[in-house]
Amino acid sequence: MAAWEDVCRFSPELASAVQGRFEAHGLGLLATVRSDGFPRLSGVEPLFTRGQLWLGMMPGSRKALDLQRDDRLSLHSATTDKELTEGDAKVTGRAVEVTDEATKHEFLRWFAEANGYAPDGPFHLFRVDVTELALIKPGGDHLVIESWRQGGETRRIERR
Repeated sequence: MAAWEDVCRFSPELASAVQGRFEAHGLGLLATVRSDGFPRLSGVEPLFTRGQLWLGMMPGSRKALDLQRDDRLSLHSATTDKELTEGDAKVTGRAVEVTDEATKHEFLRWFAEANGYAPDGPFHLFRVDVTELALIKPGGDHLVIESWRQGGETRRIERR
């Protein structure tokens, strides 16, 4: 699996575009696996900083408990219109829980720098080890799909 900084090295243009889609609105939809095996979708505010993709969550939240039990996840950028005018970004990977209090304290500072506020109180913190990412965007009369998988090259497909 790859840290975000590795993804940026392997596929710099795609990583930049994907990160830009998440940062445009500051929101993402997180897909986790519930204990009964069904998917769960939850809102999350991803943070790209210090070479990592970070996810902070309220203590005891269902999405955090899902990731503690099964670390697989997908993260989708906030879609703003059905024509995908600005594109849709997806990141797939595994969550690694960070329990080190010094890192969690730093995360709060980074989050505040990026968002103008930071949550207070206890929280869960995860960093994402990325296995694949994709960006879907319009290309005139067709869709352009760019993707990268760990161990592979960046691919581009055009669908009409």
